[in-house]
Amino acid sequence: MVLARPDRPPMGWNSWDCFGTTVTEAEVLANARFMAEHLRDAGWDTVVVDADWADPDARSHGYNDDARLHIDEHGRLLPDPARFPSSSGGAGFGPLAAQIHALGLKFGLHVMRGIPRRAMAEGLLLHGTSTPLSAIADSANDCEWNPHFVGIDHAHPDAAAYYRSTVALYDAWGVDLIKADDMLWPYQEEDISAYSAAVESAEREIILSLSPGRDLSAAHREHLAEHASMWRICDDVWDRWEDVADNLGRMARWAPHARRGAWPDADMLPLGRIGIRAERGEPRDDALTPAERRSLLTLWTIARSPLMFGGDLPSTEPETISLLQSPALVDLLTRAESSGEIRRENGLVLWRAIGGATTWIAAVNITGSALTATLDTRDLGLGPAPRSIVDVWTDATVPTRPGRRGDETVRGVAPDSTAVDLRLDAHACAFWRHDA
Repeated sequence: MVLARPDRPPMGWNSWDCFGTTVTEAEVLANARFMAEHLRDAGWDTVVVDADWADPDARSHGYNDDARLHIDEHGRLLPDPARFPSSSGGAGFGPLAAQIHALGLKFGLHVMRGIPRRAMAEGLLLHGTSTPLSAIADSANDCEWNPHFVGIDHAHPDAAAYYRSTVALYDAWGVDLIKADDMLWPYQEEDISAYSAAVESAEREIILSLSPGRDLSAAHREHLAEHASMWRICDDVWDRWEDVADNLGRMARWAPHARRGAWPDADMLPLGRIGIRAERGEPRDDALTPAERRSLLTLWTIARSPLMFGGDLPSTEPETISLLQSPALVDLLTRAESSGEIRRENGLVLWRAIGGATTWIAAVNITGSALTATLDTRDLGLGPAPRSIVDVWTDATVPTRPGRRGDETVRGVAPDSTAVDLRLDAHACAFWRHDA
C-alpha cells in the first residue's frame, strides 16, 4: 500500500482541546454521531483520539510520570479498557473504529515517537524477534515534554521494525489517520522516514500527520512532502487572538508549498466548548469574539490548512456549528489549487486562493481598532472590471464602484479599475469569491 495522499486537506474533530489526555469512548462516539448527523455533508469526516489513550490514570493539565500505560507483550500501546470498554479482551481500537466507519466517517489516533519506557522496564521483546526493546532505544533522544517515551537508535538493524509492528497493529484496528507526535521539534528526520515507511507497508491507506511544528523550518519542506500527508507548522494554538496573529506569518510561508496530498497544518480550531478536561484552562466556551472565530476559520481555510475542530461538538453553541456547516469551506479546500498572502500593510492582511475560474479573497484586520480601506480589484487579482463579487459567508453581492467617475478619482485605485470599500471591526474579516 502507499501513504494516503488526500486530494483536499482533511476536515474533522480532535479530542485534545476539550478532553486533553482523558477522552473516553462515550465522548468520542458522541462527537462522531454529532458529526455524522450535522457536519458530514459539509465535508467533516474524520474523528481523532488524541494523546495518552493508553494511560489508565490520565488527568487534565499534563502527563503522569511513570505512567501505567497499557501495552501488549511487544511494547505496543493498547487503549485503556476502563475509558474504552470496547477494547477489552485485546480488541484494541477495532470495535470503536468499526462504529465510526459505520457512521460514514474515518478514525484517527495520536501516537508518540519512540518506545514506551514501561516496555523497556519490563524487558519486552520486539515483535517477531528476540531483540529486547531496550537494545534499540536511544535514551539520549527522549521526548522533552512527554515523560513516557524514549527515542529509537536507528543505527540498530532492527530499529525500523518497531514502527512497522505498531503500524501493523493500528492497520488491523482499521485506523485511517495517525497523528505522530514529537517528530518536528527538533526535526527527527530518521524517525519521520522510518514511520513513513511503516505506514507505506500497511494494508490500508493511512494518512500520516506529523506534530508539533514548533520552530519548523521550511528547509524541510521537500522531506515533509515526501514522507507525510500533513504536518504542523506551529506549536499548539489556543483560543487567544495572539495565537491566531502569530500564525499568520507561518501560514504565509507555508501555504504556497501546499499541494495535493501534502498539506501544511496550522493546528486545530480551538473553538466551541473546550477545556473540559484539557491540558490548558478550565471548562469554557472559547475566549474568541464572534469576529475572531470567523477570521480564524477564514484564514485556516484560505491557507488550505487541514481543519480539525477542537471543541466538544454536542455542547458547542449553534452559532459556531453553523460556521462549520458552510459549504464554502469544503468547496474552497476541494477546488483551490494555490493560495497565499498578497498584501500586509497598515494592519490589513490580504490573502488570495485560486482554483480554475474562481478566486477567493480574505481580508483580515489584525489591529485592535476598526479599519477602513478602499481596494483596487486589480490588486486583489480580480482584474479591472470583475463580475459579481460574492460574500462567502452570507452569499450577498459585494458592492463595487468605478475607479473614476467623471473627473472624480478614488484614492489608491487606478482610474480604469474598480474599487471595493471595506470596513472591518477589530480582528474581523471579509471573505469573498469571484467567478470569472
